[in-house]
Amino acid sequence: MKLYITVKSLGKRKNVLTRLGIELPVIPRTLRELITEVVILNVQKLTEKQQSTALIPFLTGTEIEERVESGKVGFGSVYNEQSPDLTQAIETALLAFEDGLYKVFIREEENSHLESPLKLTEEDEIVFIRFTMLAGSQW
Repeated sequence: MKLYITVKSLGKRKNVLTRLGIELPVIPRTLRELITEVVILNVQKLTEKQQSTALIPFLTGTEIEERVESGKVGFGSVYNEQSPDLTQAIETALLAFEDGLYKVFIREEENSHLESPLKLTEEDEIVFIRFTMLAGSQW
């Protein structure tokens, strides 16, 4: 199933919303399953990125311009060589949702219950809004 994911962090300086197309092997029936499938996909991508190494990393002019738009120009290197624990990543993502650290919107409608049934259709737009915790003391 092809879906479009948009991630927004409310504490970022630039208000860039990156819309990414993803292909899920199964159709999630609940929000819990959707979050789980997205985490599995991201862990797989991270693992692939850790295993691929370029002898001489470089960026083309177009890649530099694209990364400037998103606010960070870099080679995309992964410095942590530790393999991610898939089970722990899923548990962390679900706990973060339950704790209100991010919200999920499907077709501009908030989904706030992990077990609520979803009716996803091909090429639906899903938005994850990640909240930023403020540091400091209370006066």
